[in-house]
Amino acid sequence: MRLRTIAVCGLRSEAAAIRRGYPAIEVLAGGGDAARLERELDALLSAGPALVFSSGLAGGLDPALPCGAIVLDGDAALVEHLMATLPGATRAPVTGQDVIAADIAGKAALRQATGAGVVDMESHIAARVARRHGAPFAAIRVISDTASDALPPAALVGMRPDGGIALGAVLASLARRPAQLPALIRTGRQAGLAHRTLRDVYDALGRSGIFLRDLGEFTLEMR
Repeated sequence: MRLRTIAVCGLRSEAAAIRRGYPAIEVLAGGGDAARLERELDALLSAGPALVFSSGLAGGLDPALPCGAIVLDGDAALVEHLMATLPGATRAPVTGQDVIAADIAGKAALRQATGAGVVDMESHIAARVARRHGAPFAAIRVISDTASDALPPAALVGMRPDGGIALGAVLASLARRPAQLPALIRTGRQAGLAHRTLRDVYDALGRSGIFLRDLGEFTLEMR
């Protein structure tokens, strides 16, 4: 059986970057709605076996990891294959939570509590559903905001439930607190770098032939 692959992310922009790198992949954007994401991923895996990647931008928790760093976690054998294709990546624990990790103190506390290198809002859900179905799983995350970056309020209201950008909410937040503009510009620039890196990751994976492998290889290696 050839490899059917599902990439789980948060934003439509992340989904677009993934598809630009590898157009044949199935992508599911959660939009910050954990319950919907779990239902929809469960339905996709109920329809047939697949490899599951949690992919997209992430908040850095390890102070040593810069913006644009690629972080891998998940089933050991699968991560080994990914590391061979992405030799510049870092292997580190990825943690997930249902809210954005926005401030420096909160990131430091999460780092201390979990030992994770990065945090996102989808990996914990994707891993849970993948394991329920016996599907191979890996997280492939690119740091957008580092451990020393606090996200401005406008960035926290910018995601719509469908994974699109809530431009009106962003502009309203900026109008209320114009002093956050420099931080918002920095956040946008860093996100742009992370999106480009994400695209390049999937381009490299596509060229490596990993998506042409037999799913049974990864399933057997999980056990």
